[in-house]
Amino acid sequence: MKACLLAAALLAAPLSAWAACRDSHDQAMSCAEGTIWDPATGTCVPIVTG
Repeated sequence: MKACLLAAALLAAPLSAWAACRDSHDQAMSCAEGTIWDPATGTCVPIVTG
């Protein structure tokens, strides 16, 4: 019985972590100099000033 519970816990842990993170859009993103991250398009876009 202990082995079955341990196996279930070891299987469930990565699955729950995956489910929590798969819809997250928080990623470390770096853009080239002169561009900024645009979350609407999901790309780096040129910085436009005045």
